[in-house]
Formats: sequence, C-alpha cells, structure tokens
Amino acid sequence: MSRLSQGLTIGDLADRTGLAVSAIRFYETKGLVSPLRNAGGHRRYDRSDIRKLSFVMIAQELGFPLSRIATLLGTLPDGRPPTRSDWTRMSKEFRTEIDDRIAGLERLRDTLDGCIGCGCLSLDRCALHNPADQARKKGAGPRYLMGDTAERGEQ
Repeated sequence: MSRLSQGLTIGDLADRTGLAVSAIRFYETKGLVSPLRNAGGHRRYDRSDIRKLSFVMIAQELGFPLSRIATLLGTLPDGRPPTRSDWTRMSKEFRTEIDDRIAGLERLRDTLDGCIGCGCLSLDRCALHNPADQARKKGAGPRYLMGDTAERGEQ
C-alpha cells in the first residue's frame, strides 16, 4: 500500500496546508477534521482534509468565526470525501453571507470619507446628509454604513 492510500500523516497535512501541527490538532478538537487512527494509533487524514483546512484558513482570515465555519463544514458528509456537489451545496448557503460582507465592505470603502450617519456631525458633509443628526431616528450606530439611507427631507 502506498503512503497516500494509507492516508496523510499530520506532518504531510501540515506541509501541504502551511498550518502548524498544533493548529491542525486544535482544529481536530473543534471537529473540523476527523482523522482515522492506524493500527499504531497514529492519525491519518484524508486528502479531502487539505481542502477543509484550506477553507478554514481563508474563512478565518476573512473574519468568519470558527463556530460558523464548523457549522458549514458540518453540512459535509461523514465517512466519505465531499464531492463537488457537496461543496456546491455548502457554498450556496455561505454565498449570501459572503455577498453581504462584500456589500458592507463596499459601503465602507465608498463612504468612509463622508457622512456615515453616526451622529458625530464632524464633517462638513454631515450637515448635508444628516442635518441635526436625523439619522438617530433610525437607531444607534453608523446608520448609513448599516444600510439605511437619508430620507428625502433630510437632504
């Protein structure tokens, strides 16, 4: 039997993903990967764990909490490597969250140097877009970054 057909060692997985062995063990405790044990009790990972851990790395880097990542990975099948259709099904659910984050980042990028409806009234534009802090009627926080728009009478 070849080394790959016996599964990947934790070192192999670390080399391929760029993660530290300790990080892989941590992710294992969180249920993100579930290695099998060989007769000697050593962990053996499926090649599909490379993709799972790569997804974890990128999703965390983009600010998604580990609990959400675990929930998403929990939708993948147990006992067999995920297929393309399994990943597609999972990605459809995640796509909305990604799109919402992209829209929020674009709003931040496009409006950060202008009035964001936070009530500070410190920019000259605030008097035009949020006169007398009218945005506060919509609630707390940077209302325009949160998706609210100025009412016609407010401009």
